[in-house]
Formats: sequence, structure tokens, C-alpha cells
Amino acid sequence: MASHTSARSRLSRSLRLAPAQAIAIGFGTAIIVGALILMLPVSSASGTWTGVIDALFTSTSAVCVTGLIVVDTPVYWSPFGKVVILVLIQLGGLGIMLFAALIGLALARRLSVRSRMFTGAETKADGVGDLRGLAVGILVTTLTIEAAVAVVLFVRFLTGYGYDVGRAAWHAVFHSVSSFNNAGFALYTDSLMGFVSDPWVCLPISAAIILGGLGFPVLRQLRREFRVPLHWTMNTRIVLAATAVLLVGGTVYTALMEWDNAGTLGPLDPASRVLASFFHSVQARTAGFNSVDVAQMHDETWLGTDVLMLIGGGPAGTAGGIKVTTFAVLFFIMWAELRGSGTVNVFGKRLSRAVHREAITVVLVAIAAVMGAVIAILAMTDHDLDRVLFEVVSAFGTVGMSTGITAALPDAAQLILILLMFLGRLGPLTLGSALAFRERQVAYELPKERPAIG
Repeated sequence: MASHTSARSRLSRSLRLAPAQAIAIGFGTAIIVGALILMLPVSSASGTWTGVIDALFTSTSAVCVTGLIVVDTPVYWSPFGKVVILVLIQLGGLGIMLFAALIGLALARRLSVRSRMFTGAETKADGVGDLRGLAVGILVTTLTIEAAVAVVLFVRFLTGYGYDVGRAAWHAVFHSVSSFNNAGFALYTDSLMGFVSDPWVCLPISAAIILGGLGFPVLRQLRREFRVPLHWTMNTRIVLAATAVLLVGGTVYTALMEWDNAGTLGPLDPASRVLASFFHSVQARTAGFNSVDVAQMHDETWLGTDVLMLIGGGPAGTAGGIKVTTFAVLFFIMWAELRGSGTVNVFGKRLSRAVHREAITVVLVAIAAVMGAVIAILAMTDHDLDRVLFEVVSAFGTVGMSTGITAALPDAAQLILILLMFLGRLGPLTLGSALAFRERQVAYELPKERPAIG
């Protein structure tokens, strides 16, 4: 018992002192090991060695649950290579959820010293120190959702497409894991374009993506208090409300922009157009599958998708981006300022000014990373700004959708995307946790002065 308590104390202390280092080392190690395995001849369908950049890019994309590819997944990789990719996806998804949840518990434990009532409300006073229970909960939640989606897909592949049992099971499991972890890797060269009109494939995959993108804290609270929304935390309410608004808004926007586009929605019947629009809106939340040809979309659709990809999903989940909570905080700050309110109130609670600064910092760092990468890639290629911006935001948001230029980029540009995937997967989490844990006592305050704004 004493040793367990001591180990838990050391883990908590390490999360407080160096969350960024612990997460970066863990994910970096997984990426390197995965790349080394994918380089082996046994991992490629041709039985030849895979180049360093291709293996590193694929491993990073899998561990960071992005889905961008530089080689055709179903054609290039052997069955062993595909299993390695699947394992890397699962490890990446579970890893980010576990690290995020542990940091959340460490932060709650710290805050409880100053406000036990707040901590009790946020954690429901159960398992704040139960790290083992937390890990088990994440694992059980992940496997349960993946299994449920896999069963639906298995039945559909078996009965609707004539797959044999083995192939149906493999495709069901692979796409279920890839979807819940918001990875976007598919076993088809054209992603899921062959299922564009099939709700029995598109909707279960969309459900898994949405659930994975909500984040474990939200899923846990919904499981325990689904019928008592008045008990939901601010985080849960923001994530659910923002997710619904962005999904509906993305669906409507995509349908309006692409309804008559002969290269995307145009050839489909009305019901299939709505389904494809919804599917695209879901994927832009950092999953990365596509049921229509993204390369044929209009520029304005790409731009709208860029916005959705940058926002991403909920915190402590498998989705990437700056997170819907960060975006919502900025929106509420703007709304309060336009109304002339001295405080920012959300769902009957007041936001701390520290949260204002954290959200602004995360967004500005994200914009700086995206713009820096866009400028660098534009300087070394002759691709249009629209396509480069789309690829860069897709990499940073760990989305995986592409206009088709990723594989053709030079090695230096692909290395930039590798760095962006790593930064996009870990950056918002580590930066946010670092800002939350940082506490600097100032013994004095400087006099105020107001510069002109606008």
C-alpha cells in the first residue's frame, strides 16, 4: 500500500513538474520505434526496405492519430505493416487520453487545496487519486465503443458487400479503431468514397469519431449523469454545445458550397448529398476519412474545412486542433466585450481571467505554427496557397484530409508536416497544462495604461 502511494505521489509530482517532457518522450519513443519497424522489409507488401522519411511520416501520422499518408496504405503495406499501423493508432489514442486525464487529475488535486468544493464538483469526488481506476476506465470506454462499432461494420461488410468472415472482421476492426481514435487511416485507396451513400458504414464511423472527439471526461460524466444535465460541468456543456453547433454548421456549409459540384456531391441523390455533407463535417473535426474527393472541392469549402480542422474536438480526447473549449472561451470573451460586460459568464459560471489568457496564448501559438509552416512550404514548392494551407492545417489539427499533394511534397516539406503533426497532437495539451500549472507570485503591480485598440 505504501509503495503504491509512493508511486502515485511520484507520478503526480512528475506531471506537475514536467508534463511536456513526459508526453513528448513517450510519443517520440513510440514514433521512432514504429518507424524502425515500418522500415523493415516485412512491413512492406513488396518485401523491400522502406525509406526513412516514408516510415517516419507514416509512424508519426499513426501515433499522432492524423491520417495523412505519403504511400497508399492498402497497397504499399503488408498485412504485418497494417497491423503495426493499427497498434500505433491505438497506442497514440489511448496515450493522449491517458496523459490528458492524468494531467487533469493532477491539476484538480492542486486546485483542491484552494477550493475543495470546486474540485468536488469537477471530479464528483470519486477517483481523484485513483490513477489505476482512471486508466482502466479509459481502456474500457475505448474498447467498448470500438467493439460496438466493429460489430455493426462487420455485419454490414459481411451481408452488404459479400466479404468473407476474415476480411469483414479485419476491415471492421481496423476502421473502428481508426475512427474512434480520430486517425483516418483506411484500407481503401480512395478512403471511404466507395461507401458515400451507405449510412450503415458512414454513420457508425461518424458516431465513433464524435464520441472519441468528445473526450474521456465528457464521456465519463455522460455515462454517470446522462439524465441530470444540471449536474454537468462547464467543460461538458461547452464541449457538447460546441460540437453540436460545429457539426450542424459544417454540414450545412458543405452542402451549400458543394451541392451542385460535379466532382463531389453533384452526382449523388439528395439524401446521399446530405449524408456526405454530414460525413465531411464530422471528418473535419480531426478524423480525416473522406467519402467524396476532397481535391475536387471548391476553394471556399477548403477554407471552411480549414476552420473546422483548426478548432478540432474536445480536450482529453482523441481529436486534435486547438479544442472546442478554447474556441468557445474566445467566443464568450468576445461576446462579453461586445456587450460591455466586466466578466465572462458561461452557463451560470464565471470564467477565470487566467483561462482568458491561456486560450489566447494557445490560439496565437497555433496560428504562428500554421503560418510559419505555410510560408516555408510555399517557398520550397510551386503549389497554390489554398492547397498548402489545407495540408498544413490538416497536419496541425491531426485531421488527415488532403487535397492530394502530401505525397508529392519534397522531403523537407514532409519533415515540416511531421513536426506539425507532433506539435499539433501534443502542443495544445502540453502548452495548456504548462500554463495551468504555472504559478508566479508577484509582490507588486505596475500602474495601468490603456493603448488604443482598433
